Amino acid sequence: QVQLVESGGGLVQAGGSLRLSCAASGSIISINAMGWYRQAPGKQRELVASITSSGSTNYADSVKGRFTISRDNAKNTVSLQMNSLKPEDTAVYYCNAKDVRISVVRSLEVWGQGTLVTVSS
Repeated sequence: QVQLVESGGGLVQAGGSLRLSCAASGSIISINAMGWYRQAPGKQRELVASITSSGSTNYADSVKGRFTISRDNAKNTVSLQMNSLKPEDTAVYYCNAKDVRISVVRSLEVWGQGTLVTVSS
């Protein structure tokens, strides 16, 4: 089985910074895309940022210029540096891995358990 374990959430004041990290473990051959999603109370889960194995990134408009996603392919880890945090960034943040290849013929999509980020005003 493949698991994603997140760390780094917490409480921070508006304008502050946090860094989220996510590590994938298991019998992994390769991972295509890794990313972060978030879900605020009463809202749908939304993409925050993603990065492919070749380093191509994609960001939600609401976080462009404030958040930076990075990845270590050798370690199967992905991180999200969040700066200039706003109260509206408050949400549970989920790590996601797409096209996790575990054999020649099988790949998976995997989600982490989520980590809470709370930004106070």
